Amino acid sequence: MEITQNAVAGTIESSDIMITVNPNATQEISISLDSSVEKQFGQQIRKVIEETIKKLGVKAVKVTAVDKGALDCTIQARTITAIHRAAKKDTYDWKEIDSWNA
Repeated sequence: MEITQNAVAGTIESSDIMITVNPNATQEISISLDSSVEKQFGQQIRKVIEETIKKLGVKAVKVTAVDKGALDCTIQARTITAIHRAAKKDTYDWKEIDSWNA
């Protein structure tokens, strides 16, 4: 999946995360994280975002995440939504995505 435009999913409300994605000219996944729980969970948040992006087949993207204590399932859902919006995809294969967590 190719990122063709900027996109956002989520909010900065408590227990949520706002994921902003942008195209990346270099072939890498770049993640910038601002989190109220970064010391405790920053590594796990980055891991969930990166694994989700890789499972979607994205190889070049800049991600900015502003976390307010979101659970892993919320982080994954916001990342999926932002990536699909940025790639101009309007359909989801939820069965495939659901199998990731099985």
